[in-house]
Amino acid sequence: MLTPAMRSKIKALWDRFWSGGIANPLSAIEQISYLLFLRRLDDEDRRREENAKFTKQRYESLFAGSFEWAPKQKVDKQTLRWSSFRNLRGEDMLSLVRDKVFPFLRALGGEDLPFAAAMKDAVFLIPKASLLVEAQGLIDDLYGEIERERQQGQTFHDTQGDLYEHLLAEIATAGKNGQFRTPRHLIQMIVEIVDPKLGEMVCDPACGTGGFLLGAYQHILAAHTSPAQRWRDEVGFERGIGDKLKDKRQWDTLRNRTCYGFDFDTTMVRVGLMNLMLHGMDQPKLAYGDTLSKRFEEQDRYDVVLANPPFKGSIDKGDISERLHLATTKTELLFVERILDLLRIGGRAGVIVPDGVLFGSSKAHKALREKLLAEAELQAVVSMPGGVFRPYAGVSTAVIVFVKGGVTEHVWFYDMEQDGFSLDDKREKLGEGENDIPDVIAKWRARDPKKDLDRTAKAFCVPVAEIRAQGCDLSVNRYKQVKYEAVEYEAPKVILAKLRAIEKEIAVGLGRLEGML
Repeated sequence: MLTPAMRSKIKALWDRFWSGGIANPLSAIEQISYLLFLRRLDDEDRRREENAKFTKQRYESLFAGSFEWAPKQKVDKQTLRWSSFRNLRGEDMLSLVRDKVFPFLRALGGEDLPFAAAMKDAVFLIPKASLLVEAQGLIDDLYGEIERERQQGQTFHDTQGDLYEHLLAEIATAGKNGQFRTPRHLIQMIVEIVDPKLGEMVCDPACGTGGFLLGAYQHILAAHTSPAQRWRDEVGFERGIGDKLKDKRQWDTLRNRTCYGFDFDTTMVRVGLMNLMLHGMDQPKLAYGDTLSKRFEEQDRYDVVLANPPFKGSIDKGDISERLHLATTKTELLFVERILDLLRIGGRAGVIVPDGVLFGSSKAHKALREKLLAEAELQAVVSMPGGVFRPYAGVSTAVIVFVKGGVTEHVWFYDMEQDGFSLDDKREKLGEGENDIPDVIAKWRARDPKKDLDRTAKAFCVPVAEIRAQGCDLSVNRYKQVKYEAVEYEAPKVILAKLRAIEKEIAVGLGRLEGML
């Protein structure tokens, strides 16, 4: 989470862009993201050089050699580093960034790669040297705050995504189209449950800034890191550098053939691509596309799907893919069906859905739940508290976990009451004992349908026959039993006697007070 100091600097950065003439919120987000990317690209390149030395791998710097920014016009790539051009005078900096650095950014990785394709239409919009200089100074200050947090035991985590999330709080359309980030700790919880592994293809059909894909990548890295090189992040999940991955083919698989994402917002595709590249994926496979439409043709391909699809959206009926058979235009239902279609047999999914998906009474709602029970092994339903997406949305949600082609015999339910943060708009971090997520993961790994029978507990299993008998209702409250404890009170005569005694004491006190007057 961003500290108050970071939030203050990001707000100042936003204000500078607003006053500098870039009033469109998404345009401002894009331009700030590009600058953040350039700043982190410099740091990340140096870090990867150091890691390569530690793991004795060969690494060629992105800033090695020269770059042809115009026909027969070359420039030393070292001059394109943030740490190099940040010291230039305003007009010189603007000229270099606009005419050389930005073309270099668009050409990163080669013309045929997804990042270059997504950047093809990107435009550098900063009009004034003064705005660029101010933005550069504020971004350096922001990274100074991040470094101070690191020295106090925190880790850098998806700043571009946090920036986007925080900027959304400044604009009136926050959450309007489902464009708010899934909190990092919820992503990590779902990734821990689904447990993607090296060599598996992971997809997010509504990827946004790429948070789920980044979570899967970091989970696999941690699984291939020696204990001495692991650390716990700010919400308690293990992270690592992947020092056990000695084979270049393993690194190539992880970085370039593991994570795949789609989004119908080109801005999100660009921000997501930059985010994943900065975290070590040289060629992230993110692409523009509406995964619910007829133009999307992928199917039966992925081993793992992780997603938080848009809630309460709708799509034009005539544009819905023919592979989607639910008689509805509700995106929260169609996305779950699409995810089932994307998985290969044996593929696993962890998906956030609004509670209505679990118990909605329409034909489409019931048909989807029946489809999950018939065509997949529905393994888990984790009910989450209503405030986890505040301040953007107060809708109650759940995580559903399923395996395509399996047979559902029991469904594991967990009634999560706390996620480690306050459930109001402030979302302040709470104490260690006020977080159910570690318990969710521990109980998930130890689940046993023969033992998890106590329905007054937070975690319990329900046979599929009972679920079918309840009309395929998947809400935890349908099956959870409330344990009532008998409370014994004193006899009414005793209570009345105590009240009279208290009245006498009050009367005596009032008499003394009256005597003083």
